[in-house]
Amino acid sequence: TMAYRLLILLVKLAVNALALLVAAQIFHKIWFDNQQATIIAAVVLALVNTYLRPLVVILTLPINILTLGLFTLVINALMLKLVSWLIPAFHVEGFWTAVGGALVISIVSCLLNLFLRPDRVQVRVYRA
Repeated sequence: TMAYRLLILLVKLAVNALALLVAAQIFHKIWFDNQQATIIAAVVLALVNTYLRPLVVILTLPINILTLGLFTLVINALMLKLVSWLIPAFHVEGFWTAVGGALVISIVSCLLNLFLRPDRVQVRVYRA
């Protein structure tokens, strides 16, 4: 149903926002000017990862195969830098900071999704 899909979307956006906040706490060269920037960055990162990242992964498949998948980390860093470029209130200074931030965001997102399982939410209705 529509409510179910909206719930999953909101959980995934919350996971993205939390992962961004964790990265900002770990790296002093990643920061937000305000709280709205965190939410906007989470939404834009989700959009970039949904629509642009798969295309970039396919286009860079040969180099990704040669590096045994490690180039994916570079792609994730570039997506994070792109989001910081698109949103003036979200800052990621330096390529290596972006690589570290992307790694942290990937790990935190993976762990949160593992525990929350937003795609396996079950809603049961009991009738009295």
